[in-house]
Amino acid sequence: MKRSWLTAVELAAVLKVSVKSIRRAYRKGEIPVERFCRFVRFDLERVKEAMQANGHGPSLVASKRRQGQRSATGGASRRRAQRTGPRLGKTGASIAQKPRGKK
Repeated sequence: MKRSWLTAVELAAVLKVSVKSIRRAYRKGEIPVERFCRFVRFDLERVKEAMQANGHGPSLVASKRRQGQRSATGGASRRRAQRTGPRLGKTGASIAQKPRGKK
């Protein structure tokens, strides 16, 4: 059987997920990857077997939603810490304006 090596973009198209999801999965070790010099290639059959063994099923994205991990709504990744006190440092409003004297 002849193996066909797929790039990350081609694998993402076959699995119908984003390229970021593919890259994230192989960096975490969730899917097998072969390195040829600086290039990464994927064997589709081995990737599907690994996904089934990991319990991901047909999609990498759907498994995260099943595990209870949700993405933030409205584009906010997290709540920002609020400032508790006044801003430290000199700004234009905080510097008292003195009239200029003659030299």
